[in-house]
Amino acid sequence: MNTKKPALGRGLSALLENANTDITSSRSADSINLPAAGAIASILIHQVEANPFQPRTHFEKEALVDLTNSIKEHGIIQPITVRKIGYDKYQIISGERRFKASQIAGLKEIPVYVRIANDQTMLEMAIVENMQRQDLNPIEISLSYQRLIDECNLTQEKLSERIGKSRSAVTNFLRLLNLPSAVQAGLRDAKITMGHAKALLSFKTEGEILAAYKDILENKLSVRGIEEKTKTAKSVSSRTLSTSTLSLSEKKVQEDLSFHFNSKIKIAKSNNGKGKIVIPFDDEEHLKRILDLLD
Repeated sequence: MNTKKPALGRGLSALLENANTDITSSRSADSINLPAAGAIASILIHQVEANPFQPRTHFEKEALVDLTNSIKEHGIIQPITVRKIGYDKYQIISGERRFKASQIAGLKEIPVYVRIANDQTMLEMAIVENMQRQDLNPIEISLSYQRLIDECNLTQEKLSERIGKSRSAVTNFLRLLNLPSAVQAGLRDAKITMGHAKALLSFKTEGEILAAYKDILENKLSVRGIEEKTKTAKSVSSRTLSTSTLSLSEKKVQEDLSFHFNSKIKIAKSNNGKGKIVIPFDDEEHLKRILDLLD
């Protein structure tokens, strides 16, 4: 017998349609004028407030304008889903974009389904409802996964079960939050792809990641191109690790040369005894002084 708990995404519609989760299923004296379970109510738009658990942080302006124009002409075809949080106060569970467009369109009332949901359920429902539309950007998905982990005390394994995704998929999204903020913004704004972002995570330092990110933008590097750069960087790093430590006398030579040329001289020596001396310079004038000393 399969006792595995169904993923939240597959059970979302059942949760919304269940009369036991509808606040209107309790017919108390102060709720006598509320709609019956599963019915659509029309409430004043100023009684509705945004969902604090909304995973979406960016609404495309053009799409919002199109939706606003559609609502002005045809009204809201699909009611938003809300929960009652007080006397004549409701909070959005799903339908944030329709709500925003309705406000812009100047609607006074809005059609809604009223449901009961605690904060954890609110967060889960909002995230899954948005992910089912498949238009969240990768950073919004990553932040949503992290919120579920932090605020609902889920492990990555439990999270993968709840949302019906593989553990590796969840891990890959969460790793995106380790990227520098500039790169996260680029991924959010579709300047780079998910493939680029995963390749950038292979670099060791933030400086290397940012340099590679700049290279992608300026030279339109493919994912394959940035993966080649990653291999090169690892190869250089490997060669660096194989160099031997300088002896005390070699360090003394390095210090003397640095003083003589007024530049931070670097002596690099490999395990086989071969090596090189690197003399950096700041500008053309500095280079000329070094060349004069070498004559």
